[in-house]
Amino acid sequence: MIYKFLFYLALMVIEYLATTSVHIKVIESIWDKANHFIAFFTLYILFSLSYKDLKTLIKVILLLLFGIQIEIVQYFLPYRDFSLLDVIADFIGIILGVLVYDIINIKKVLGNNP
Repeated sequence: MIYKFLFYLALMVIEYLATTSVHIKVIESIWDKANHFIAFFTLYILFSLSYKDLKTLIKVILLLLFGIQIEIVQYFLPYRDFSLLDVIADFIGIILGVLVYDIINIKKVLGNNP
């Protein structure tokens, strides 16, 4: 239950940060693509912990669509821009999330077998 709360909280915070006109210096001081990468890596991990029975491909597609949605919204905001490179950074974060989550799960499975 806590993972679902954190997942939806992260979705809302990321949506807000992606669409607000307020400049947050701490976030802006990090390279923009790293922000996307970290956000979507975190989203994938939380999504996977929240919905363990959902197939990996479905989670990847849904998060990628969320990233694309953000960029489409930003296209229509006068203080933001659409960036395909942001979507690519989102995708790389998702893929690393898949790898890390799968490696941790494989280690758990192997660790439980004598």
